[in-house]
Amino acid sequence: MHVNDKVFVVTGGGNGMGRQVVLELARRGARIAAVDLNEGGLAETVQLAGIGSRVTAHSANVTDRDAVAALPDSITSMHGQIDGVVNIAGIIHSFSDFEELPVEVVERVMDVNFWGTVNMCRTFLPILRNRPAASLVNMSSLSALVPFAGQTFYGASKGGVKQFSEGLYAELLGSSIKVSTIFPGNISTELTTNSGVEMIDAKGKKVRSTTPEQAGREIVEGLVKGRFRIIVGSDARLLDALVRLAPGWTTRMVSKQMKSVLEPRDAAKTS
Repeated sequence: MHVNDKVFVVTGGGNGMGRQVVLELARRGARIAAVDLNEGGLAETVQLAGIGSRVTAHSANVTDRDAVAALPDSITSMHGQIDGVVNIAGIIHSFSDFEELPVEVVERVMDVNFWGTVNMCRTFLPILRNRPAASLVNMSSLSALVPFAGQTFYGASKGGVKQFSEGLYAELLGSSIKVSTIFPGNISTELTTNSGVEMIDAKGKKVRSTTPEQAGREIVEGLVKGRFRIIVGSDARLLDALVRLAPGWTTRMVSKQMKSVLEPRDAAKTS
């Protein structure tokens, strides 16, 4: 799909990967409606884009169905049309065993990651159907393909997005809408920092990560090419290949790696 002069709605546009997707789309000549709860972050994204009214800020909570339902009128009043939706907004929980997570935490993770994506798709799919060519891109996670100890429920929420998004792909085959699902590996965004763990292994080395800027470029390139799956980062591509060949072995290997990351943190808490 050519993105020049097309209009895209990007959730999570106030920071991290969402911001970088907005900036990369803008660099390629698109017009963008950036959606986020963080009004300050949205204002910074618009400023960084530096292309005036071609990038607009829209404050909304994707878990609020009424707020999401109001977005199309707000966006079309400024841009005249909507050609694509990129659902990046998401949250992570602390690196903890599932049993340690409060009910309100798991409900919030599912509300934002899964139901937020569903709300956006339900609202915008009828609009995208009326475009001669349209794109719908949903953010899942590498943890939907490979289980990560300490992120079990986050993985479950993103696994729900995977099945929902790929189901939409199947339903929309032959239509004007191309559906892609994103599976990023370890990205150096605020999500990991805010989860309460620094990604350092047992040898004191930082775990390899992909920058948000590179992730934004890979996501937009996948959108342009209409890829079924957009695998972001060399770690994600490697683990995706390994889990297909040897799922049990790969799960055990990743579990050991996660322990090497989490055990120093746990030891520090008890010292």
